[in-house]
Amino acid sequence: MNVLILGAAGQVGRAVAAARPKVHQCIALDHSELDITDAQAVMAAMQRHRVDWVVNCAAYTAVDLAESEPALAQAINADAVGHIAASAQSTGARLLHLSTDFVFDGRSSVAYLPDSEVNPISVYGKTKLAGERHVLALADGIVLRTSWVYAAYGRNFVLTMLKLMRERAEVRVVSDQRGSPTWAGGLAQAIWAMMDKAPAGGVYHWCDEGTISWHQFAVAIHEEANELGLLRRRIPIWPIATADYPTRAARPAFSALDTRSTCKAAGVPAIGWRKQLRRMLIELQASGMIDGLRA
Repeated sequence: MNVLILGAAGQVGRAVAAARPKVHQCIALDHSELDITDAQAVMAAMQRHRVDWVVNCAAYTAVDLAESEPALAQAINADAVGHIAASAQSTGARLLHLSTDFVFDGRSSVAYLPDSEVNPISVYGKTKLAGERHVLALADGIVLRTSWVYAAYGRNFVLTMLKLMRERAEVRVVSDQRGSPTWAGGLAQAIWAMMDKAPAGGVYHWCDEGTISWHQFAVAIHEEANELGLLRRRIPIWPIATADYPTRAARPAFSALDTRSTCKAAGVPAIGWRKQLRRMLIELQASGMIDGLRA
């Protein structure tokens, strides 16, 4: 296959490019190389590269900032996806688009299925849902929702926690929001498996196995990082309520995703979140980038 990766500088884009099986080719473009809000530029790129698949990892992900920049979030998360979908249809490429658990309102008590009712409660979630609809208008477009994504690079919860744990005598983390972490490396493997299997168009879910709170995730990060020697000391990790940590954007209190249909379609199992966390921390340790998280 010949695959075009959009948003190649982000966590997932980098992971997808790095996970490329040797039998396939890929072109990885970041924002500096292709502005996805420019419909003509998107069409020109698609015509030039003549790819079998497009993986759209590009997104406006500043959840709180989106509340004051709704037009920009709409342009990137929705309108630009329309450009990509139209270009994919015109050139005969299939489109796999990354979306989010934030399309749900969090009122469920069981993991959301791909066909569960959507009801986003933030600008970010609403614009991502609008983008999904452009993809699903294609006969074979794939929307792959994921949640709580992290990697050994970029901006994410794990790296933020490691920095705070090196700097502070204690850390407080929300304990009444529950979901499933997703290591970008594992997500990338699932994406390549999806393209290899080429399932029918529609909505799919991918995250690591298990449902936890942000506080439980922070405690695990602290424990695993200390075991690996990435932290020099142990500190208290205190649970707090969402009300004690107000944010501009509302967040779903529960956003676990049911991945069973994706596991079947891709032919790969979901792996436990803690095992994936340790893999990421080992990768971070090997890279030496932990030194940039100075106390």
